[in-house]
Amino acid sequence: MSTSYRATPATPDSRRGDLILFMAIAFVVSWASWFTAVGLGGSATSAPTAAPYLFGAFGPLIGALVIRVRRARRGEPAPEHAVPFRRKSLLWAPLMLVVASATVLSAALLAHAAGGPALSLDVAKDAVEDVGGPAAFLVGMVISGPLSEEPGWRGTAYPRMRASMGRFQVGLALGVIWAVWHLPLFFIDGTVQNELGLATPSGVLFAVSTIPMAMLTAYAYERAGVLASIAVHFATNTTMVLLDVKEPVTQSLIIGIQGIVAVLLLATARPASKPAATALPTADGNPAPRADHTVRV
Repeated sequence: MSTSYRATPATPDSRRGDLILFMAIAFVVSWASWFTAVGLGGSATSAPTAAPYLFGAFGPLIGALVIRVRRARRGEPAPEHAVPFRRKSLLWAPLMLVVASATVLSAALLAHAAGGPALSLDVAKDAVEDVGGPAAFLVGMVISGPLSEEPGWRGTAYPRMRASMGRFQVGLALGVIWAVWHLPLFFIDGTVQNELGLATPSGVLFAVSTIPMAMLTAYAYERAGVLASIAVHFATNTTMVLLDVKEPVTQSLIIGIQGIVAVLLLATARPASKPAATALPTADGNPAPRADHTVRV
């Protein structure tokens, strides 16, 4: 008598349940932490406010880890796109980093040509020195945002939403959810969002900017997984900080340019056809059958 050992593919019900649980964890962890920071008062860069402020950024990552454990208990393998260090990822990540940074830089140059603020190396130098030098700056920019969010928004939420929605629908929906998730940051002193202001053109444009960003990071994720989406998130955030992007004109141009680039990339990319699960071989040595779906979750 032979026994087969096979990985279990995700079902629509399990995907839906995972998505709901992920969203709940991401919002509860982040909002509870950030509203604690609001209650403590003070700046996000100083104790005791800094601790809950920084911890709140990891809500999506914590949610993603919980879902990974839940999947493992169901016998489901890790999604191919969630495995970061693949050869294709290592090739695509730097390319997507350059593309994302170029969208911000080109917008800033156009804004300056139209009479906006000039680009200054002094602003970038001050931004780096304020956090303790280049190494600390780069580590902070990777952890705060790209690493703490992308395994959740792209690595966990996106494929589950994509299983029943089109690319542009997911980009719009996830972009809106992403904007709402950032809302408490407007009430914490010392954050970028607080400096922009909630009821200001800059604050509104920040919220709108999450939609083209969601689409651009989604394209990167579909191409080469979480590592590539981290690269896009890192490049966009870092370039905006170094250029001190706060003017509505520059923000609007970034939204427009990123939106055009993201739409073109998503519209011309071939739909991925990935197996729903990597099945383990049966006990007799024969490969187990695999079902194909558009997005592997």
